[in-house]
Amino acid sequence: MKKKQSAIAVAVLSGALALLAGCASKPDNYYTLASPVAADAAPATPGGSALPLYIELAPVAVPERFARPQMVVRQPNGSVQVQVLEQHRWASSFENELRDALSAGIAGRLGALDVTKGGRQNSQPVWRIAVQLRQFDAVDGGRVDANFSWTLRRSDEARTMACQLSLGEAVGSGMDALARGAQRVTANAAAAMARSVDAARANPQATACPA
Repeated sequence: MKKKQSAIAVAVLSGALALLAGCASKPDNYYTLASPVAADAAPATPGGSALPLYIELAPVAVPERFARPQMVVRQPNGSVQVQVLEQHRWASSFENELRDALSAGIAGRLGALDVTKGGRQNSQPVWRIAVQLRQFDAVDGGRVDANFSWTLRRSDEARTMACQLSLGEAVGSGMDALARGAQRVTANAAAAMARSVDAARANPQATACPA
């Protein structure tokens, strides 16, 4: 009886070790949407003004299925099915990763100070940007397509500028390629948002993004 119990215990232990070994052979992979800012970023204070430019990005509104750290990919060939990939994750929850990447990209391109998390004196005006992600379709070996809308308002003005943008990037096979495509889409969105700030500064009457 004892030999049988020992054999069962060994079998259970072996199975547990095998399971752990299997898990260890497939570690989670983490990705970021952040990317280096373009080297030719525009200065925030044209004309030699000593006043800094401040931006503030509200939490990004995303569809509920993306409000998670796991990567969400769509099946190819127009399928309505999506996959939530447990072992392929963003460095933080997707909406937080997107917000951080956009705010850094906008600030870097404008040479602005990002006061999203504080640090601005109340007497200084700030450009407030509210972003909504309407679409984000990622297909392994296919494309990453996204649609953004955002509003832009200076804290000491009533005027609001409204903008919308659709972007797409072809991607190769594999999650690394897909993540790089998502990173490029995010960088291009940040560049467009930075341009909208420049347009609003240049034309105080504008309420829509230039075509």
